[in-house]
Amino acid sequence: MASLFVFNTPILNSPHGVMLMPLLPNALASVLPTAFDADQRYSVDLHMHSTASDGALSPTDLVTLCAGRGLTHMALTDHDTMEGVEEASRAAQQAGLCLVPGCELSTRWQGINIHVVALMPGGLQGPMIEGLEQQREARIKRAEVIAERLEKMGLPNALEKARAQAGGDRPLGRPDFARALVAEGVVADWAGAFKRYLGSGKKGDVKAHWPEISEAVGWVVASGGVAVLAHPLRYGLTRRKCGLLMDTFMEAGGQGVELVSGQQNPDATRDLARQLVERELYASLGSDFHFPGSHAAPGSMSPVPRTAAPPIWQHPRLAHLRDAPSGMLGAKPLNKLS
Repeated sequence: MASLFVFNTPILNSPHGVMLMPLLPNALASVLPTAFDADQRYSVDLHMHSTASDGALSPTDLVTLCAGRGLTHMALTDHDTMEGVEEASRAAQQAGLCLVPGCELSTRWQGINIHVVALMPGGLQGPMIEGLEQQREARIKRAEVIAERLEKMGLPNALEKARAQAGGDRPLGRPDFARALVAEGVVADWAGAFKRYLGSGKKGDVKAHWPEISEAVGWVVASGGVAVLAHPLRYGLTRRKCGLLMDTFMEAGGQGVELVSGQQNPDATRDLARQLVERELYASLGSDFHFPGSHAAPGSMSPVPRTAAPPIWQHPRLAHLRDAPSGMLGAKPLNKLS
């Protein structure tokens, strides 16, 4: 009988569905705080990427790195896919980590690309199944257009070369084309690829037909998940417009915002915390880690300020994280995670 692991709890496939089963009492226990009552860092990272999308590490290697860096709770949130969750779940069980299944959805709001982290404690189910298939198709079409444009700019067989860099059959993203440009000697490095060909406003910056943010948030909420607005300080919005974005997000059913995403200005973080408190939104945190050697590393982020905004793991749908020691969850139905 095959097993998966979520929240560091084994999941056994059976003719009656997939069931969470409790682990032995000697499993790692780590209780999360109920409030952010001091300016400090936490052993939690709820926004990271693997080779299931545009990360450099396999899900297994990512979990291993997280364990080595002292994390106790993590989420795998690859772009528009949950394909890496099963592998990460097995590795998390071996490493003694608490894993939250998830993904990062690409959406649009007032013509701007906005990302939404979907934390899916029940795994992939409901409208998210069709939603992620829709995202996959959009990414495939987008990659074809990027390849056509790069071929006209001097990278022959761009799609095949990007595929070789990806090393799998997942939908291609701009980082795969960036690696192909470097491998072919068109540019010296990743930064040069984005500066000349793939960055915002460049020929290779193709706008896919992403869903409106309200639609994507609806998928998450209707599928038993918690929608979190990703890195709101990175969109270059004024304070007023960022507030309007959060209001739209809330109206659609979104309930969390990444208060801390990697390294950010402490004054801006404190101001964002005030906006979350005003709107009664939960606060999440994540590094947005993609690959070693970058500015981000698992668990590496600015300190979380003292704030009345509740941690995202206080959300009722994430009560497994809040209330139970890792590996000590009771049995309950869970849909397949892939």
